[in-house]
Amino acid sequence: MKARVKWLEGAAFVGESGSGHSVVMDGPPDSGGRDIGIRPMEMLLIGMGGCTAFDVMLILGKARQPVTGCVVEIDAQRAEQAPKVFTSIHVHFIVSGKGLSEKQVERAVRLSAEKYCSASIMLGKVADITHDFEVVRGNEGESVT
Repeated sequence: MKARVKWLEGAAFVGESGSGHSVVMDGPPDSGGRDIGIRPMEMLLIGMGGCTAFDVMLILGKARQPVTGCVVEIDAQRAEQAPKVFTSIHVHFIVSGKGLSEKQVERAVRLSAEKYCSASIMLGKVADITHDFEVVRGNEGESVT
């Protein structure tokens, strides 16, 4: 896997993935940025969220679960002093679909967290990562946590 990051101006950079996709990153104005892009540490959280969501959806698909939606909400805390690493990260899954098995969703979240999500497992070396989920069962409007 390869990536390339090119400085644009001030605190702005464009990141290019090996697969040919690009994203603009920038810092806040007090750090010389113009606030025209996502912060690099935000990208780490989004990358982790995408990684774990990918796993959960793949696992639920293999279990033939009728998923109609999946949202991952992430709340993280950082150290006060440099390096301002993540110290805690909470990952909350909201999985929806009529007839979803709560047991299957719990299993998928656990497997992603403990075995498959490279980003979560890597960040877990420096941060305390917790997970929970809720199941929204289609038209029933019932939520289970």
